[in-house]
Amino acid sequence: MAKEKKVKSIEETLWDSANKLRGSVEPAEYKHVVLGLIFLKFASDKFEEHRKALIDKGQEKYIEMPAFYNQSNVFFLEETSRWNYIIKNAKQNDIALKIDTALHNIEKDNKALKGALPDNYFSRLGLDLTKLASLLDTINEINTLEDKERDIVGRVYEYFLKKFAIAEGKGKGEFYTPKTIVNLIAEMIEPYKGIIYDPACGSGGMFVQSIKFIENHHGNQKEISIYGQEYTNTTYKLAKMNLAIRGISANLGDKAADTFADDQHKDLKADYIMANPPFNQKDWRGENELLDDPRWRGYDVPPKSNANYGWILNIVSKLSENGVAGFILANGALSGAGEEYKIRKKLIENNLVEAIIVLPRDTFYTTDISVTLWIINKNKKKRTIEINGRIKNYRDRAEEILFMDLRRRGTEYDKQFIEILPEDITSITENYHNWQQETFQDNYKNIPEYCYSANLSEIKANDYSLIPSKYIPFMDKDSDLKFDVEMKRIQTIFKKILKDEKESQVELTTAFKDLGYEL
Repeated sequence: MAKEKKVKSIEETLWDSANKLRGSVEPAEYKHVVLGLIFLKFASDKFEEHRKALIDKGQEKYIEMPAFYNQSNVFFLEETSRWNYIIKNAKQNDIALKIDTALHNIEKDNKALKGALPDNYFSRLGLDLTKLASLLDTINEINTLEDKERDIVGRVYEYFLKKFAIAEGKGKGEFYTPKTIVNLIAEMIEPYKGIIYDPACGSGGMFVQSIKFIENHHGNQKEISIYGQEYTNTTYKLAKMNLAIRGISANLGDKAADTFADDQHKDLKADYIMANPPFNQKDWRGENELLDDPRWRGYDVPPKSNANYGWILNIVSKLSENGVAGFILANGALSGAGEEYKIRKKLIENNLVEAIIVLPRDTFYTTDISVTLWIINKNKKKRTIEINGRIKNYRDRAEEILFMDLRRRGTEYDKQFIEILPEDITSITENYHNWQQETFQDNYKNIPEYCYSANLSEIKANDYSLIPSKYIPFMDKDSDLKFDVEMKRIQTIFKKILKDEKESQVELTTAFKDLGYEL
């Protein structure tokens, strides 16, 4: 029986088409071209829909007035910024300039988009005109208004962000945190209402999934306020576009800026913080800079050689009285010496660290190092709260920390990454919430190689180390090693290494040949 051919989704089809047209443009640059055009198509479709509604209601005299669009959260577009104008001129020699002008004018006419759209990307990159015209035809296939509940344009945008992060590879692509990791954080800290903050917001994925969490749990988006900051200007623009496409209002500061050197939200107190700051950031402050910063008050100054504890203390300082934070750090932060040790010791003694969760390797597109999800909670005391009609009774966990190891969880995809599936997220968060609740003794159990609830005396005995393997019992690994599975995994890695080496040899030989030399 013939194997049934998998039907590609609209996201996959569009990606394949757009990526083929990339040519010599690097993914880091090309993503702003493609995502800028997707945004332009979306904004134009929404404009035309609203324009038609005004005409149908007999309000034709208002159709060129921006206020009658903005009041309905629709962006106003001048005639030369509309998609049909761009498509009509797609084969013209000055199409790149026309697109740049269209984006500039949209930003000028809509205050909410200040600093959001690509600036002179199309003219500056010198894109091949034939390929640019073909790319416009590809983007033209997206019906952004179709099936609003499924959020087609949001899905396409998110898929493209993910694929560009993969394409940029290790050491780059830091604008994107895998959606499953963001989902895990949201399900654990449950950002129902209040202020959400991300001090290193990238392309805004934490905010998007927070809103989806609220929608999935029948919450009210109007009860959430969003604040963020991003250092890289082009990524700052991506975030603003990503949120605008979904109609999410956010304060990302007046500009792209360094969270440490130019804090855009100095007096902010957030109920929820979700973050994936840069791992092991070096030289993040000068030798004599930020020594008296109020964010470290009560703690040692974080070492300038690594920003991990700078990020932790920034997050702690921004939490409200009952605030909770979920953020990702490299595993080295679990046991660092010197100032890091002193800060970690005080965080533990202040009963702020609630949970430490080691994630599977290769869950990120930008690095293959092991990483950890930290949960910091300002209120680990016994209390009762109501969330969307649900009563939750928290027990006193002031002198306990939950350790979890997820390295055996997740499923491989693309033969190089690990994805934590929705059913895994449900199981992991259920275990965490059971540990939090008054019914702890009935519903939570320490499980070897998975989870352990450690008390303060045990943590002191381990010299304030937060490495989960010091608390979670592990069996003899070799006795349970699946040889064939492990060998196939190693085989896949070596196949890729040999393939890459062969391609490099061909490129090198060709380069010498072009210069008139034979190898």
